[in-house]
Amino acid sequence: MLSRLATYTLLGIEALPVEVEVDISPASLPKTILVGLAEAAVRESTHRIERALVNSGYGRPVDRVVINLSPADLPKDAAALDLPIALGLLVADGQVEAAEEFSESVFVGELALDGSLRSVRGVLSMALAAREAGRRHIVVPAANAQEAAVVDGIDVIAVGMLAEAVGFLTASLPLTPVPFSWEQAREEYGRYDIDYSDVKGQESAKRALTVAAAGCHHILMIGSPGTGKTLLSQRLGTILPELEPEESLETTRIYSAVAQLEPGQPLMLRRPFRAPHHTISEAGLVGGGSIPQPGEISLAHHGVLFLDELPEFNRRTLEVLRQPLEDQRVTISRATGSMTFPSSVMLVAAMNPCPCGFRADPRRQCTCTPMQIERYLSRISGPLLDRIDIHIEVPPVPFRELSDTNSGTSSSVMRDQVRAARDRQRHRFRGEAHHVNGKMQARQIRKHCRLSEGAAALLKNAMDDMGLSARAHDKILRISRTIADLDDSEDIEEIHLSEAVNFRTLDRSFWQQ
Repeated sequence: MLSRLATYTLLGIEALPVEVEVDISPASLPKTILVGLAEAAVRESTHRIERALVNSGYGRPVDRVVINLSPADLPKDAAALDLPIALGLLVADGQVEAAEEFSESVFVGELALDGSLRSVRGVLSMALAAREAGRRHIVVPAANAQEAAVVDGIDVIAVGMLAEAVGFLTASLPLTPVPFSWEQAREEYGRYDIDYSDVKGQESAKRALTVAAAGCHHILMIGSPGTGKTLLSQRLGTILPELEPEESLETTRIYSAVAQLEPGQPLMLRRPFRAPHHTISEAGLVGGGSIPQPGEISLAHHGVLFLDELPEFNRRTLEVLRQPLEDQRVTISRATGSMTFPSSVMLVAAMNPCPCGFRADPRRQCTCTPMQIERYLSRISGPLLDRIDIHIEVPPVPFRELSDTNSGTSSSVMRDQVRAARDRQRHRFRGEAHHVNGKMQARQIRKHCRLSEGAAALLKNAMDDMGLSARAHDKILRISRTIADLDDSEDIEEIHLSEAVNFRTLDRSFWQQ
């Protein structure tokens, strides 16, 4: 007897449809054959499924069983196929009869030996794909139910045991779709327990971070150890706009595909903050593997990628960031094809001014030789530095500021400024590809970055005196546009351009000190 059930397999972060066909031949020698380019996790599933059937009270087929996973040329590498294979075996063996109304349902889940269902990765992508394909239901493990339920237009059925899935398939056990509330999820998973008021002093750095957040600009902070660079970076998400529903879904798909959602968490509702260690490999940073998986830059999609101790990273590893920062996507090519992951991030980098960390620190003496300093700073290439919009120095905090009982600028004040500037940009760029100043293309810069006569003269002098590149010229205009937006100014005035140039002087004058 032949049975067919629909399911999905994950390739990167994309869910691709798979049809599970099970054929049982009573007159043949007992044997189970699994075909369809199944990887190790799927090939081993037959043993799990057989014991799960027996331990759930069903009979194990003792005839010749052929399980085909179609399409045959698509790699299948996940235990999420356990549930549809188990149900297919029961239907093909005549132990249960599937109700006609559920012929268009999708089944996903990994089975334990006792018949319980374990969570699987990529359920959000599968639910989205099932909705696009016009499926009515998707049956998922109870642990993944909230994650799938965020998708409108398809009923999500949560099951905890194989017997429950059988009851749903045969229409003998009515199960209601899982509801989802965005408001409840935001209340539980969208709050921050940190604030910029926790950071004493560093008001100039907070101003630079406000500008960076308002225009989605990359930023580099240079300062001695203990000046607060990490604290400042960790709180950047508290002033960024809330994730829009579409952004939240895009980010959650990535985390779901690599199984990094917290247990029970339905969505990413706070902007990601990723801080990889400086020993990370190229594949760990941008993604890789025989079947490519997203790396840290994609896990930071719509959020912050924080690279602490920037010169300690392998230079070749840093260089692979250059293209993703420009294109906002990562393409990984393999012999069997290529895969693209999104990587729209804010890059926040921090570094010491020298190997010992105390160069230009008024309280401590630097012990580094000029050659050591030059070698240390040369680990960061000029092209990568040019792609970082804002460079600032983070000085040590004086004792009087550390001991001041008054809190500094809070996240709420900075967030209001950022939100107002983002609203102006959204209005300005309506109908265009990019909606933030930091992502403006050359055509948009010419259109939207009008300079007053004095500002134009100031920019010319800065270019001549500092020897800035054409990319740095565009960066200054983008930053100036953001500063003008924070001041609610339609045109870029001298004061706006002067502050923007000040954010770019560090990459020239600082290195030459």
